[in-house]
Amino acid sequence: MKKSYKVFQIDAFTKNVFGGNPASVCILDKWLPDEKLQKIAAEHNQPETAFLVAKDGIYDIRWFTPTCEVDLCGHATLASAYVLFNELNYNGEILHLETLNRGALYVKRQGDLFELDFPVDHLEETFMPYGLVDAFGFEPRNIFKGKDDYLVIFESEQQVIDLKPDLDAIASVDARGVICTAPGTDVDFVSRFFGPQSGIDEDPVTGSAHTTLTPYWSDKLNKAKLTARQLSARKGYLEVELSNSRVKISGSAVLYMKGEILL
Repeated sequence: MKKSYKVFQIDAFTKNVFGGNPASVCILDKWLPDEKLQKIAAEHNQPETAFLVAKDGIYDIRWFTPTCEVDLCGHATLASAYVLFNELNYNGEILHLETLNRGALYVKRQGDLFELDFPVDHLEETFMPYGLVDAFGFEPRNIFKGKDDYLVIFESEQQVIDLKPDLDAIASVDARGVICTAPGTDVDFVSRFFGPQSGIDEDPVTGSAHTTLTPYWSDKLNKAKLTARQLSARKGYLEVELSNSRVKISGSAVLYMKGEILL
């Protein structure tokens, strides 16, 4: 006999359906085999599918793209918080999530916003890896390497808008993906994220990338609280804050679909 599991599709880092970054959120009573989790994520074919299992008032969380598991995902965490608070009646003040490789994450609901509390990324300036030398069409100002991604700095927002990346070249780089960023015109900074090696050519809004972007721009602009926009076709708006060894990332979310899967 088949078993049913609740599943939701949420648009994160937006107040409008069809904006921000879509994520599937699947609620499990216990962990399924990794192969099955990956097949579910591939079937959903969203940038990320989050799986959650309740455990003594805490939720274990894992994230899968259509092709692989990732260590950290911001927008699917925001989507998961939306589901737990708004659809499943979670009544705690702060949602505690446990990850396989990044320790504890926390989410607080503040009106229509959800504030993610993530560990900060640590950057080291580096040389452009071979595959990225001619991947963007513009000469970057600097390049850094974080735990998962390369961070490529450009001169202007318009350059980031005009990027026509060579996805094959980016896919050859040994990283989860590549973050491209510049100062913003009406926000503190803008970005785009390319991750073909993780099954996502361009991610609409990448919350986890802002654990890398926030310490860089906080240092450059000498301010702890910043505003950010990701310049994908769907676009997304974020408010971020550097707080010691943590980054607080705030955004809205909206429900698009809910139902069940049968396995």
